[in-house]
Amino acid sequence: MTQTIIWTIAILTILGAALAVVLFVVAKKFHVEEDPRIDEVEKVLPGANCGGCGQAGCRAFAQHCVESSPNLDSCFCPVGGNEGMQKVAAVLGVEVVAKEPQVAVVRCNGSCENRPRTNEYGGYQSCRVKATLYSGDTACSFGCLGCGDCVSVCQFGAITMDPATGLPVVDEEKCTACGACVKACPKAVIELRNKGRRNMRVYVSCINKDKGAAARKACKAACIGCSKCAKVCPFEAITVENNVAYIDYTKCKLCKKCVAECPTGAIHAVNFPVIPPKPAAPAPKPEAAPAPAEPVKKEE
Repeated sequence: MTQTIIWTIAILTILGAALAVVLFVVAKKFHVEEDPRIDEVEKVLPGANCGGCGQAGCRAFAQHCVESSPNLDSCFCPVGGNEGMQKVAAVLGVEVVAKEPQVAVVRCNGSCENRPRTNEYGGYQSCRVKATLYSGDTACSFGCLGCGDCVSVCQFGAITMDPATGLPVVDEEKCTACGACVKACPKAVIELRNKGRRNMRVYVSCINKDKGAAARKACKAACIGCSKCAKVCPFEAITVENNVAYIDYTKCKLCKKCVAECPTGAIHAVNFPVIPPKPAAPAPKPEAAPAPAEPVKKEE
């Protein structure tokens, strides 16, 4: 019995050593030299591995940057932002053009008040699961489903669900524009947009493609495709397709004429300063009655 155990151990040891030699030879034969700059670039990245850059992770992004050097136009880390990309450019000894910072925007006005429920969902609380089963709890089949998939995928705690409205709220100070929430939303309600000058933005908070009457019936604050905003825009920044308006943030000059023109309040203006109303002009004072003329004395 003891001899059998010894032989078993010896055979396994020899087999293990032989396999180790084979693996060593194979590793040497198929070894691929890697650019040492990949490690240096990876060190200056945030390490979030969020995939917002379009790569599988920070390591893949670092490799992509090294392979793309000296032209880094296709490389941008949304978490690190322009400051992070300057560090990457310094490692590679190249220059990089700064990009406009972006933020996630929820394009849905369908709050509990604006979009009344027509049925109740009692299944697994996931927007993706819910979207595969039916169109949603309301008459609008385009709006937010309210299960919070966007909240669960955000690594930065930038999204919360507002219990009063049933809609997600984005904290723009925490949002890195990684795009994870955009990918997680099965209704494509969330969009990445430029933060805008002084963080001011104007956008259509609706994606309902139904015709005006049907859209308004489903949600009081829906875009009805009336084109009034497009007609009043002096910069041709607004287009209306499939019964819904869209504002091109690269053309919008933040004049807010469309906001004032929209009959349903579907267009939102964010972070604009509140202009206090002008004080009422004081009522003009009544003119004083002219003093009575003194009687002229006759000379005697």
